[in-house]
Amino acid sequence: MKSYEIAFIGNYTKDTIIDSRGRRVVDGGAFNYGANVAARLGLRCCAVTRLAGADIQVVRRLEELGVDVFPEYTPDSTELRLVYPTDNPDERQIYVDSSAGTFRPEQVANLDTQTAVVGASFRGEVGLEVLQTLRDRKAGIALDVQGFVRSVRDGLLVAESWPDKEEILPLVRFLKADIVEAEILTGTRDLEKAARILFAMGCKEILLTHRDGVLVYDGQRVYEAGFYPDSLIGRSGRGDTCIAAYACRRIVSEPAEATIWAAAVTSLKMDVNGPFSGSPEDVERLIDQRYTRIS
Repeated sequence: MKSYEIAFIGNYTKDTIIDSRGRRVVDGGAFNYGANVAARLGLRCCAVTRLAGADIQVVRRLEELGVDVFPEYTPDSTELRLVYPTDNPDERQIYVDSSAGTFRPEQVANLDTQTAVVGASFRGEVGLEVLQTLRDRKAGIALDVQGFVRSVRDGLLVAESWPDKEEILPLVRFLKADIVEAEILTGTRDLEKAARILFAMGCKEILLTHRDGVLVYDGQRVYEAGFYPDSLIGRSGRGDTCIAAYACRRIVSEPAEATIWAAAVTSLKMDVNGPFSGSPEDVERLIDQRYTRIS
């Protein structure tokens, strides 16, 4: 059985993005954004996804990068419309036009991976049994809370309280939330305070993103790094890229360095439509130009 340094689990999404620049359609999905990061940073990685056969192009592109993809083909892909009324990436409305459905434990039961990054778009795509199966396989779980606090109400994604958080959070090694989601879970928009509350709920390391950067708390220290994009054309997929880059870098680095890498990779991703398309050299170059190394 082949082993991986990192695996990505999540539905493919066909994203229609509507903002001040107009309307465009991109291949989305947290698994897609994440696997692009891992592959371009040179990690042994795989992706488990669900999508319609008509969207097989995203599978082929990942395979061309060296990613092992394990797709399950469904009648429909998940199709989202993301509307950004302002230039603030934390302000958006997301409409769900179709769904590729729910993951089953057997889709991940044979994964041999050091880290598993779970990126659902909304509640119901990935359940507790899938996460428990990953833990039984000794995978460190990285989880984006968006897939657990967002529900579909009349075709619109709405952020709500998370009834299963007491069961799920102790399973998680790396937890990612944006400032809006953090407030829903903790009742505060103070990111450092929110991170400490989430850590007390059982997670090992907390990543909280906001329009200007990322904050990380590992139970001992708080680390922060800013985003420095030249444009915001690629802001969709920002959080997916950030947690993926952090989890990838944590394989070889401590939280301080992983925080900077996550911010730098995310900055480069926001300059382009679709997934991160840079190289490790591009990341190092940006770090040398804009960041102070944290010791």
